[in-house]
Amino acid sequence: MAGYNQGGFFCRRYLDGELASKKLKLDEDIGEMNISDLTPCDLSGQTAVVTGASSGIGRAIALALAAAGADVCVHAKTSRQSLETLADEIRQAGRQCKAILCDLAEPANHEALVEQAWAWRAIDAWVNNAGVDVLTGPAAAWSFAEKLQRLWQVDVLASVGLSRAVGQRMQQRGTGVVINMGWDQVATGMEGDSGEMFTTIKGAVTAFSRSLAKSLAPQVRVHCLAPGWIKTAWGDNASEYWQSRACRETLLQRWGTPEDVARVCRFLVSPEAAFMTGQVVCINGGYVASD
Repeated sequence: MAGYNQGGFFCRRYLDGELASKKLKLDEDIGEMNISDLTPCDLSGQTAVVTGASSGIGRAIALALAAAGADVCVHAKTSRQSLETLADEIRQAGRQCKAILCDLAEPANHEALVEQAWAWRAIDAWVNNAGVDVLTGPAAAWSFAEKLQRLWQVDVLASVGLSRAVGQRMQQRGTGVVINMGWDQVATGMEGDSGEMFTTIKGAVTAFSRSLAKSLAPQVRVHCLAPGWIKTAWGDNASEYWQSRACRETLLQRWGTPEDVARVCRFLVSPEAAFMTGQVVCINGGYVASD
């Protein structure tokens, strides 16, 4: 049931067999909004956390949020120099920044990271970007089982643990946004070891994010980004076959960039997306299945 009453919306729904009433107050009449009120993706006065921020998509997201006015806490596993370089860039832009190193494969570090970040500042937006790179470096030689286990520990369990821990704090505070990282081909599947691994892992993250959005509503918004062919470390050195395939499977006929993902993330955590939650947002230039 829904009704209108003196400038506020009353939404009612049954939850666990009981009628729960929640009032969503309209702070302003949108019909009276002036063009000066429309400041795109302004994050001034907000604080964000980005995990896995030392390179690639995470680094781009941290910089984009800082450029929009947010103070940013950045995380990495071991890349101290890269993380400090990023932190310096954010500070030079006039924003405050805290850098934290920890291994998210260790479950005890999930709560510890949230506590450390929250002690620095109450968090408005939390972006779970950290993931295991099993396509480049020494990890590329791991067995399928080893890769799957490490991906499960970091990409899935850490995203779940961090989201729940920070989500509870945000819910008690009455506001916040959680962003998780999925994959656009979860819905279609992809052949080969990599396809089987990433659809399993990112499918779990995607399903969890949808459920978390329901658990934390209406105080906290939750989204899952689903990037497609984004040129990070693996894409830079991919074979001609993969270079061609990435463009062939994209309507815009190019690789995406970390900045493409960062701009969408910046929008979703901003007040501009205040009426969006529970969405899986594909950032893939228009995916087209291979012939």
